[in-house]
Amino acid sequence: MEKDRSSHVLFFPVPTQGHMNPMIKLAELLALTGFRITYLNTHHNHERLIKFTNIAAHFKRYPGFEFKTITDGLPPDHPRSGHWFMEMYEEATEMKIKQGLREMLVNISPPVDCMIVDAFLGFALDVAGELGIPIICFQTSSPCCFWTSYSIPAMIQAGELPVEDMDRLITIVPGMETHFRCRDLPSYCRAADMEDTFIKLVVNRTGKSVQANALILNTAEELEGPILSQIRTQCPNVYAIGPINALLKSRVDAKHGESYHHFSNTLLEER
Repeated sequence: MEKDRSSHVLFFPVPTQGHMNPMIKLAELLALTGFRITYLNTHHNHERLIKFTNIAAHFKRYPGFEFKTITDGLPPDHPRSGHWFMEMYEEATEMKIKQGLREMLVNISPPVDCMIVDAFLGFALDVAGELGIPIICFQTSSPCCFWTSYSIPAMIQAGELPVEDMDRLITIVPGMETHFRCRDLPSYCRAADMEDTFIKLVVNRTGKSVQANALILNTAEELEGPILSQIRTQCPNVYAIGPINALLKSRVDAKHGESYHHFSNTLLEER
């Protein structure tokens, strides 16, 4: 994607707080450079953002920034608490979201030139492929966590999962052979059953995300260069642009000065 000021980029996060936080900041970074931005949220989350935050007023300073919404596939009275987001990945529910995304992309004007989506939204790659839209996956977890998740099938095949001894060294993850212990694994890797629903979801979505045109990671080459090199063996176009919070602050301070008011994007009422 060329850095053309008229380029139209669609952002689509997983509708949970931890995934939305860095995605909206990345969207503002591009808005600062003059890109036209459409930030796609679920109806439910956008209503909460409007109710509890100053996000609408904040983004009025960017004439090309627009919010759009689609369904999360769940009924309006669903509590959306606990592990509710797993229900999004049930086939029927995901199909509703996928259909809403496709319809929105077909009808949006001006057309979208590129999509930046959460790496957990694998169906978005299918839609982008159907419509011929370049797509970049944004991985909100650290590169080490991403690479570990990508390596789960290899760990299972090598007999290093499931975990039995927390101090045992994991030797099958490239670039981490000398220092990576079982206790360093993400908590979901400690399940006794490797057919666990969440593990299967992580494996599926992590593996699919490397099929994107590029990956964006919230880190710096100086911090995690060796692991980024490993990830590039599977997806050559990897961009380390973090830490996003610090980068955004430096850019907006330079543009707007100390009078700049940062925004809140919490889904809950602040007390």
